[in-house]
Amino acid sequence: MSMKTIDQIDLQGRRVFIRVDFNVPLKDGVISDDTRIRETVSTIRHALKQEASAIVLASHLGRPKGKRDPALSLGPVSQRLAELLGQDVMQADDCVGDPVRKQVEDLNEGQIILLENLRFHPEEEANEDRFSRALASLASVYVNDAFGAAHRAHASTVGMVQYVEKSAAGLLMKKEVDYLGRVLYHAEQPFVVVLGGAKVSDKIGVIQNLLDKASTFLIGGAMAYTFVRAMGQNTGQSKVDEERLGLAAQILASAKTKGVGFFLPVDHVVAEALGPDASSKVVKAAEIPTGWIGVDIGPETVRRYSEEIRKARTIVWNGPMGVAEIESFRAGTRGIAEAIAGCTGLSVVGGGDSIAAVRMMGLSEHMSHLSTGGGASLEFLEGKELPGIEVLSEAGSSR
Repeated sequence: MSMKTIDQIDLQGRRVFIRVDFNVPLKDGVISDDTRIRETVSTIRHALKQEASAIVLASHLGRPKGKRDPALSLGPVSQRLAELLGQDVMQADDCVGDPVRKQVEDLNEGQIILLENLRFHPEEEANEDRFSRALASLASVYVNDAFGAAHRAHASTVGMVQYVEKSAAGLLMKKEVDYLGRVLYHAEQPFVVVLGGAKVSDKIGVIQNLLDKASTFLIGGAMAYTFVRAMGQNTGQSKVDEERLGLAAQILASAKTKGVGFFLPVDHVVAEALGPDASSKVVKAAEIPTGWIGVDIGPETVRRYSEEIRKARTIVWNGPMGVAEIESFRAGTRGIAEAIAGCTGLSVVGGGDSIAAVRMMGLSEHMSHLSTGGGASLEFLEGKELPGIEVLSEAGSSR
């Protein structure tokens, strides 16, 4: 891609606007996972080291639907960022308007300000031109380090780029594109794709795009039961996407025609209900009892999937193998995580639930890359152009 990166442009004496992704889990003012904040620190420190005159940070948080919501204020985020950086981070009361402009213009050399939640204004998601201009007027250099928002054509990810002198990708954005690009275009074989999670609809595009690239697919989580039903097997009360049964059958047939391994669970952990105290047992693939729910892949499936993972030189994993938030239904996800951690090839893990599981198990350092992208990661792997990256590439080729 032709986009410039922050280490390729001169920042000295310039005010820099960095679009970050601080969309972190927040409840009652407490951040439960600061991964996305930590991942931006290197970009911010680079700008400080290159003597940027001041740094303006901007992010969204949650879905306030264009209205101010105190529960979704970025105040707790600015406090956490200050702790990580070891210096003060000012918190603005808004992201546009005269008071904010004055705060930004009054910044001393090396100071940092975090604007308030961009989505408190409906113009952000609408990519409204005047809002884009207002954001762009706060700095002469624009840096997008928010890979997690790169699939959204919003004012802060796309609209404002045309109104700044220079634009570039941040170090996190560069890392995400580099790793996912290696998976998509330069994967070393055997290339194993591990997919789980609740919704088969979220992963269909990824499967279709990677059928010609991957050697093996390992399917788990609730999404597996749509494929299980498409094969004519009983799924009990397990979640099935009835509207995509035909598409699932087509994918199974296509994988067979192409000679791609498409593995489904050979045994399941099933429960009478979704809860930590529910009765559960292991059953063979075709023997899910009526009224019971599939909640995890079984031990034989873990063994077989682990064998495939051990052969891999490239692995992509997105989505837990079961209801991993409940400890008694976590063994499948743990087994897969441990197998991937032991792989000596390239391993890229995406999806909030998968990453949370890896971190909880203390295995994050054994993975090549944990993607902060969520939906952006999936769309990238689908082969889609991400607006936030595309606009930087266009700007890079024209400036």
